[in-house]
Amino acid sequence: MLRLIGLLCCLLCMPAWADKLVELSPRPGVTLRFLLLEPPGPARANLLLFMGGEGQLKLSAAGELGAGRGNFLVRTRQAWADMGFRVAVVDAPSDMPHGLLGDFRESQEHATDIAAVVDYLRQGAALPVWLAGTSRGTTSAASVALLRPDKADGLLLTSSINAGRGNLSHLPLERLSIPVLMIQHRRDDCRASHAYNLGPVIDRLRADAPRELMLLDGGKNEGDPCEPWAWHGYNGIEHRVLGLAGAWMLAHGRP
Repeated sequence: MLRLIGLLCCLLCMPAWADKLVELSPRPGVTLRFLLLEPPGPARANLLLFMGGEGQLKLSAAGELGAGRGNFLVRTRQAWADMGFRVAVVDAPSDMPHGLLGDFRESQEHATDIAAVVDYLRQGAALPVWLAGTSRGTTSAASVALLRPDKADGLLLTSSINAGRGNLSHLPLERLSIPVLMIQHRRDDCRASHAYNLGPVIDRLRADAPRELMLLDGGKNEGDPCEPWAWHGYNGIEHRVLGLAGAWMLAHGRP
């Protein structure tokens, strides 16, 4: 594990990205763009990353990020790939120009869009598919897994939404039969993701499926408590989060 964490520290400092832009048409008249990163060696699993907030990358036709660079999952995307994951970072669809507003993250349309991305990934590699969300991205990951259970083999939920709109405890999580790993910063001060509010979310998860909650501490807390450079975004402990999450996911993926 120490060697893995050391490797991740180096990878997180690397400036170069190996992003490939992919564009799909998941619904009539709608386009969806995402960045695809291939691992340097044999792929071990597929991984879809859902950022929080408005869920917008504002990807250009050249695959350049117009937003979301600092988001915890977006800024660590290359490190996930270097651990052996085929990584897809999904943008908002063309019919949501202002982002994933309202209850779109819990909609059938959103699930249809993500199902198309999963199909694309599985065509490239018949490997387990993990849906990973941070902050409001946890609502996307959990909702898609519930609406399209055939498209998810596991969930990674970081800084889970546990209060207000998109609250995970309002979803029928007991229907999930796949592994679920939850990671939360003990001192997350975002009003929608306090660690002490996780009880109702955890209680909804089935006890007969692999599940675990990891509470972490440390790092830096800068700026808005709901933004990526606060404890909410694991500022300064990214390598620890990735090391723990990557090892758990690869250990609990289907053979």
